[in-house]
Amino acid sequence: MNDDFFKYLDQLELLGFFSGYPLLYAFITSLFVHKKIGIEKIRIVSLLPLAYAFTGTLYLGLQLKNVYPDFSFSNIQATIQPLKLVAFISVLFWFPLLSKRPVISLLHSLIFFFFLAKDLFVHTVKNQPGDGRMQNNMKVFTDSLLLNIISLITVVLFTYFILFIKRRRKKI
Repeated sequence: MNDDFFKYLDQLELLGFFSGYPLLYAFITSLFVHKKIGIEKIRIVSLLPLAYAFTGTLYLGLQLKNVYPDFSFSNIQATIQPLKLVAFISVLFWFPLLSKRPVISLLHSLIFFFFLAKDLFVHTVKNQPGDGRMQNNMKVFTDSLLLNIISLITVVLFTYFILFIKRRRKKI
């Protein structure tokens, strides 16, 4: 098969994990920038980088699954392109040094959002009907947005669970 096709599939994979985050970030920061939610008064904006790191961890797991039978250096080197290495940086948002600044996670995700914007711009300039590339990109973008929302909900629930356990230990 054509090498461009596989590069396009890799790009769709990256878009599927990371391109929906900027929209989620904009939505959450516009609604909850100064508000605290829940009993423990957690700032949901501060949990955004952790949700992004969770999504990056899922992406890393998918890449490890794709390389699974042969973990040799030559196979990993052949499979991993530079843009995937940039995507692996998202796992570093688990560390407090990066997670304390949510805007850094936004800047990182804008790298992947750029590919979606570029395809949209090329599609509007060329106006080629029947390509199907923009339809694929929009479906993947929607899926990415849903994945990032689910990641944020998971991190919020996990945070509440941890705080609940800490509060119960203080009572005992």
